This record gives sequence, C-alpha cells and structure tokens, in this order.
Amino acid sequence: MSRRTLAAFALAVLVVVPTRAHAEVGGGSANAASGGTAYVTPPTPGTITPDGLAVAPGGAPPQVAAIIAWGNRIAKRPYRYGGGHRRFTDTAYDCSGSISYALRGAALLKAPLDSTAFMDWGDAGPGLWVSVYANRGHAYILVAGLRFDTSGRTTAGSRWQLAPRSAKGFAVRHPRGL
Repeated sequence: MSRRTLAAFALAVLVVVPTRAHAEVGGGSANAASGGTAYVTPPTPGTITPDGLAVAPGGAPPQVAAIIAWGNRIAKRPYRYGGGHRRFTDTAYDCSGSISYALRGAALLKAPLDSTAFMDWGDAGPGLWVSVYANRGHAYILVAGLRFDTSGRTTAGSRWQLAPRSAKGFAVRHPRGL
C-alpha cells in the first residue's frame, strides 16, 4: 500500500469512527460515553404558557406535537401512585402513567408501562426531540426541550417544566427517529 493510500485510509477512519459520543448539554457539550447522561437540545425548543401548558415548536415532527398535546390533557391532573397503569385513561397519574399517556398520543405505546419497563423501552441514549429518563423508582420525559415530570411541579400545578433535573442514576431512552 502506498503512503498516499495509507494516509487517505487513516484520515477516513478518523472522520468516520469518532472515539467519543457528545451531546449538547445546557449550552455546552458533555461526554455521553463516560457513563453520564446528556441532555440533547432540540433544533427548536418548545415553550410553556403562563397557565402551565406546553406549546410544540414550529417545525417539530407531528409525533412531538402529539406527545405535547396529549401531555397537556393531563398536565394538571392529580398524582396517584399507580395512576394510568391499568389503562391510559384515568383520573390521576403517577410518573410513568403520565409518560405512557403522552406517548400514547403519538401511537408510540400500545399499553402503559411502569418506570422499570421504560428503562429498556425504545432505543438507548437521548433522542433529538424525545428522551425518556427512567430508573426503578421514577421516570420523566423531555419533549422538545421541555420536562414532563410529576416531581418539582410548578406553582401552576403543571407537569410541564423548563427547569432541568439531574439525570444521574437514570437510564435514558428514546423512540426511534425522534
């Protein structure tokens, strides 16, 4: 093999095979390969209205808009452990029941899941538009940069929040293509 061919091959390997995965994290980048969980900034983040409901950004995929619309339907419903587990429609929801309901709106789930099941759901790692964070005791979802979570609810009583939370100890998954 000539020197020129060898140099071209080495350059191609460096370009095609990155050594570390990186993702946007709050204005910087974080090494996702180190075992930490990174937040990915969507192309255009959503917004939250003063009454606590989320608005999908223009240009968001239809599934993202559907997740937000269905999340809005239950955003202010009361919390109840196990709520939303037997069926999607319920009078109160827990963390994973809330996520299940919102994902159902985009036809991404056939039946509700608990937080442990979400640890293996979808594809590994954060998605560009949708990321589910789950461990054995809790789950939350980021949709278009907005957090849908039963913990740390705002004064408007909504599950939608702008404030990030620690992802330490959570498995992060996403639906394919989102």
